[in-house]
Amino acid sequence: MFTGIISTIGRVRTTKGGGARIEIEVPSGSGFTEGASVACSGVCLTVTSHGDDWFAADVSPETLGCTTVRQWVVGTTVNIERPLKIGDELGGHMVLGHVDGVGAISARAMDGESIRMTVAAPTEIMRFIAQKGSVALDGISLTVNQADAVRFGVNIIPQTQQVTTLGTAEVGDQVNLEIDPLARYAAKAVWTESE
Repeated sequence: MFTGIISTIGRVRTTKGGGARIEIEVPSGSGFTEGASVACSGVCLTVTSHGDDWFAADVSPETLGCTTVRQWVVGTTVNIERPLKIGDELGGHMVLGHVDGVGAISARAMDGESIRMTVAAPTEIMRFIAQKGSVALDGISLTVNQADAVRFGVNIIPQTQQVTTLGTAEVGDQVNLEIDPLARYAAKAVWTESE
């Protein structure tokens, strides 16, 4: 489990087999170990090999089919988060690293020092996204400002702009979306009761 609080930005250094295996550069001494889970722009992957300043992960066809990993090329920057440990502060919200789908940035404008972004998302995902609720966008825990049937808005504060890839994201860029797991289970309970 993750919190959506990004620890560093990595950079794709190699892809093999159409993205079925990727290697990501990270700051020297990051200390990844084989078998560890790591969220890469919101996608939970397992470290299969590593060095002092890189790690590799294998990517399943399912993951390639429903995330932006299929678009990653050498040089793509990715948000990196290590899993939550018992006793760690839960600074964002519960993030599982199980991407629900891909959205696209449809608007971007400055709002004071923040960037106001609008993201278009599949309708099957939008029913779980509510104003003042939480959403993970490329693995980043964000609060939803407004939502309708096909899009939602978030503000990217200066701190988030500096330490994540959203600071340079542009209109048209695709992003991994993960709905708040609490919303998923609450909706499941309501649907089950109504059947």
